[in-house]
Amino acid sequence: MTVATVSPILHNINSLVGFLKKGRRLESDHSDIGLIERTKRCKIETNLGVSEEARFADEEKSRSSGMRFGYLHKCLGLNDDEIDRLRNENTQNLLLNYKKLHLVLDLDHTLLNSTFLDNMSPDEEYLKTQTQYDHSLQHVHIVDTPSMRLMTKFRPYIRTFLMEASQMFELSIYTMGNRDYALEMANVLDPGNQIFGGRVISRSDSTETDRKGLDVLLARDSAVLILDDAKDVWTNDNQDNVIVMPRYHFFKSSCQQFGLSNRKPYSELKTDECDRYGGAYLANVLQLLRHIHTIFFNEGWDLIDRDVRLVLKILQKEVLKGCKIVFSHVFPSNVKADTHPLWKMAEQLGATCSTQVDSSVTHVVAVDARTQKSCWAVKEGKFLVNPQWVHTANFMWQKQPEDNFPCQTNS
Repeated sequence: MTVATVSPILHNINSLVGFLKKGRRLESDHSDIGLIERTKRCKIETNLGVSEEARFADEEKSRSSGMRFGYLHKCLGLNDDEIDRLRNENTQNLLLNYKKLHLVLDLDHTLLNSTFLDNMSPDEEYLKTQTQYDHSLQHVHIVDTPSMRLMTKFRPYIRTFLMEASQMFELSIYTMGNRDYALEMANVLDPGNQIFGGRVISRSDSTETDRKGLDVLLARDSAVLILDDAKDVWTNDNQDNVIVMPRYHFFKSSCQQFGLSNRKPYSELKTDECDRYGGAYLANVLQLLRHIHTIFFNEGWDLIDRDVRLVLKILQKEVLKGCKIVFSHVFPSNVKADTHPLWKMAEQLGATCSTQVDSSVTHVVAVDARTQKSCWAVKEGKFLVNPQWVHTANFMWQKQPEDNFPCQTNS
């Protein structure tokens, strides 16, 4: 089944025009949304050669006038009523006829890692001349065009992940990178355009300059999941849709960008990412997505009224359910404990957090095994773990073996 079969209104401009005319009972080719005339005008301007300044001005005008869907067709403009109708009908079609939700995928540090060729370290130079068959690494790609010279490494398990996820979700790319880069990555990830079907959203398509938002997607927010390495890059209204991914750092420049200069990258180690059980992290995410999909489409209330964000919250609350955690010297002294992100994260995972130890405590989270509460945990037979135990549970969506996160004695 191709993407176009599932959602024709998103991939063929002629079909979209017909769909709009049918929905509004228009009989001429000149609907009052001006779609046809804008298409003609855009072609004329393109042939004449529009300046970069004019194009930028058009982009800004489009953002303010509701033309948010230039990634589907560069001259496509929809008014608010039509946007709402298309969202509802497209979502209803996917839910009822194909049992599919929407999945929005970030690129950098989520699906892949890129670096400029000129920024590669001497220990990474081998990647420029050796093919992926010469070493244990897979999916290393060089992009050398007049506009960009870079190397991209896909996250392990990417091909299987995309193919199997596309059976349960309609997939879109959304990156804060520029459009040329986004399209180049989409082409390498999906050479036949069977998975993304043109749904490639870049920075210039966003209605806010420094935030991503689902207002540029023809789907109801209640039927959309997002995979991204950062939640705060999304608007507040859409952060409940986000499944946060641990950042994928393959190249040295990526580690340096995030202050991990002391960490030797996978590229120089000639190895690659795996979870604590030896598998690919994307395999774990795919398992989570299957679980979410099963729960969402389980027998129950009307499909159209369901909200995938509620499913996320329910599953998240199960991760550390039954755990009572005391944090020992984890937070700065000038920070109120229950306002710290780690405390809030533990509560979102279903744990009960406290500042005082008692018999009901199951875990003490500490950075030093010599603190008073750490010693109490050892004496009372409670679990003593380092803070990464909470972070990993959050990324993996399951409680982690405590023995894998020992609390060390700081010198």
